Amino acid sequence: MKTIRQIADEIGVSKQAVFKKIKREPLSTSLQGLTTTVDGRLMVEVDGEKLIKQAFSEITPSTTDNQLTGAVDGLVDGASTKNEEKMAAVDGVISVLQATIDTLQGQLEVKDRQIEQQAQTITRLTDALAAAQQTAAAAQALHAGTIQQQFLNSDDNMDQPGKGVQSKQNWFDRIFRRQ
Repeated sequence: MKTIRQIADEIGVSKQAVFKKIKREPLSTSLQGLTTTVDGRLMVEVDGEKLIKQAFSEITPSTTDNQLTGAVDGLVDGASTKNEEKMAAVDGVISVLQATIDTLQGQLEVKDRQIEQQAQTITRLTDALAAAQQTAAAAQALHAGTIQQQFLNSDDNMDQPGKGVQSKQNWFDRIFRRQ
């Protein structure tokens, strides 16, 4: 069993705040049978201590609690209730925006990886294209050299007597199929 002061010190609030909470509904009804007075001090059993701590740890108090905590000398402070509602709305918007930011950051990381892969692919393809162009240039040079050699050989054959006439006959014979 603990005293109100001990519970207040553990929670981090004043003794008066704990007494105020204990006297309000629904906590006052819940604590019946869990409190006793010993030597003029109010003692609370372990189950009652849990209920008091739970009452102080509530994040969203009910509307009745909002009205009671805003009450000062019997007057209700409407501005505090409106501020709490606005804060709850702002917190909701902030959580949605944070989730959106997280999603977008994840998508951005995926896109960065895709861009890096595409850059590597472009580099490989550029290297392959350069090698293919060199191969094509070498093949063209070889072909040009072969054609030039054939041309030179045909000029040499034309310069020799008898061979030029024979090649013409062979050509003529081929057209008319003479043998």
